[in-house]
Amino acid sequence: MVTAFFSLVGRDLRLAARGGIGSLVVVVFFFIAVALFPLGVGPESALLERVAPGVLWVCALLATMLSLGRMFDEDYEDGSLEVIALGPLPLELVVLAKVLAHWLTTGLPLMIAAPVLAVLLNMSAQGFAVLMISLLLGTPILSLIGSVGAALTVGLRRGGVLISLLVLPLYVPVLIFAVGAVEGAIFGFGERAHLLILAGGFFASLALTPWASAAALKMALE
Repeated sequence: MVTAFFSLVGRDLRLAARGGIGSLVVVVFFFIAVALFPLGVGPESALLERVAPGVLWVCALLATMLSLGRMFDEDYEDGSLEVIALGPLPLELVVLAKVLAHWLTTGLPLMIAAPVLAVLLNMSAQGFAVLMISLLLGTPILSLIGSVGAALTVGLRRGGVLISLLVLPLYVPVLIFAVGAVEGAIFGFGERAHLLILAGGFFASLALTPWASAAALKMALE
């Protein structure tokens, strides 16, 4: 079962590498969206430092949403999803494999790009470590919650718009506590409580969302 799980993750990573442009668009969007903020609010260092955590996290959240639609849709359209569902893996583990592949091709590149953009926004060095920890905890939550929206809209026309409407309200707590953690580290308010809540949110999402996504996929495949 473990071999089948990682084989499915590897398959999705290979498909993403062949597609190439899909994962690249997410990172390019992240760079462009963050780079536009200094042009919009002005080059004042103090102002950029104040808004940097929120800007980085909002742009990371929006960039993650760009790729949610292809988590299940491509496999559904070519019939691969039915074959995978009939395989040795329970559908809940199939969802986790898809989520892991999505995070590796979306969340991880965003984490790598974030420090560069934090420098662009003149973010204080005190917040860098907490920014990376918040992204490490928060971006998997975005992928896990996003899997529910992707499963509910699989096979639907204009499913991307529906995914946004479904998952955005659920993303708000992640955004609040992630930004609060970074700001707490920068301005001395303390970041521990926010990070613990994020960690709790990650484990709760890990426990609950695969079941919800699997149930939605079962309805779509019937």
